[in-house]
Amino acid sequence: MKRRKIKANKLPQELQHVNLDAAGIDIGSTSHFVCVPVGRDKENVREFESFTQDLYELADWLKQCKIKTVAMESTGVYWIPLFEILEASGFEVRLVNSKHVKNVPGRKSDVLDCQWIQQLHTYGLLQGSFRPADHICTLRGYMRHRDNLVKTSASHIQHIQKALCEMNIQLHNVLSDIAGATGMRMIRAIVAGERDPKTLAQMRDDRCKNNLEVIEKSLVGNYRGEHVFALKQALELYDVYQEKLAECDREIERLLATFEGKPEEGLHPLPKQPQKKRRKNELYANIHPHIYRITGVDLTQIDGLDTHSILKLVAEVGSDMNRWPTAKHFGSWMGLAPGTKISGGKKLSSRTKTCANRAAGIFRVAANTLSRSNTALGGFLRRKKAQLGAPQAITATAYKLARIFYTILKTGKEYVDLGANYFEEQHRKQSIKHLARKAKLFGFKLIEDNIEGIEKNVSLSMA
Repeated sequence: MKRRKIKANKLPQELQHVNLDAAGIDIGSTSHFVCVPVGRDKENVREFESFTQDLYELADWLKQCKIKTVAMESTGVYWIPLFEILEASGFEVRLVNSKHVKNVPGRKSDVLDCQWIQQLHTYGLLQGSFRPADHICTLRGYMRHRDNLVKTSASHIQHIQKALCEMNIQLHNVLSDIAGATGMRMIRAIVAGERDPKTLAQMRDDRCKNNLEVIEKSLVGNYRGEHVFALKQALELYDVYQEKLAECDREIERLLATFEGKPEEGLHPLPKQPQKKRRKNELYANIHPHIYRITGVDLTQIDGLDTHSILKLVAEVGSDMNRWPTAKHFGSWMGLAPGTKISGGKKLSSRTKTCANRAAGIFRVAANTLSRSNTALGGFLRRKKAQLGAPQAITATAYKLARIFYTILKTGKEYVDLGANYFEEQHRKQSIKHLARKAKLFGFKLIEDNIEGIEKNVSLSMA
């Protein structure tokens, strides 16, 4: 009698080793713990300090251990130097979300963390976070630095207003913006030594709502020396940051000029943009032609998005939408898509996931500007506000904006506004369809009548 050979039980495909040459790194502020597969060195776990020389030694050690792919946990900004050095050294580097690499309950140490990351990455259970191309990362660095300059500049406007309040100069009560043309003229005159309220009030712009008498009354104050000194320094600091903003904008324009664009023969002539006065915190440079050349489409045609917001979006997500399979994946990555919390076949919640995504914030701001817009997206926002309330309606409109942005960038098609009544008409058709289904259930049918060829009336009759 022949004995039957017993086949060795193979592990399922998802539990087999996928990345045999994988390393895991636990990032720290002063040192990094690195784990490689057992047998690659006498010690498969080593600690490296965070100095630049030590980071290059870390990369050399990984090469000696014949490592091809590395996974590391995103910790503050401490991962950036090591990520860039390893990527320049030819490793495939994956930056993973800290929520996805939580260890099993038990002891917690840096050594165990790097071993756990290496083990998960060996089995192919870690998914890298999105990181755009290197030139987009450079643009993103400039744009985020510019945002910091804008925020610091705004803090000095607050210091200016505080100094004015201490002198009891009530400019903020008579002007909509003390950093506007009228307010800055008056503030510069006060710093220069002008104290006469009538002379200061004559600097009023003709478009101001308040008359000369009210503005003159607000300019009578107690000009103490220490308050004027604080006002002067706050104004000087504000001017310095405005100069730095202009310098940063010139650097951004220079960088955009080096980006590779779409073939010129496939681009339509860019329509002339109407000349508008520069709004506060907008770029000093004209970057609309550069964005059109890089993306190949005029994204300013999308309602709610202007050149500045499009530049910030390109800096965050790039112009290549192939990183996301569909527009819904793109919206889900930003935390704008409805959630799917289902248990036992019952939908428990559809709330969006908590996600601090800068691109999602840009889309939300753009969606909020459409509340009075006579467009299809404006009508959609107003209807959703009536149904869900403002916060959820803004998120839903931002999700729709994100999908439009994705589709136009991926397909190269132009955006066409469907009109303010488009979504209302779609909602009306869905409501009538639902009513017809209900009527049929109870033995009735809907009859649609024309009233003078203008309006339509839906009535019930026995089937």
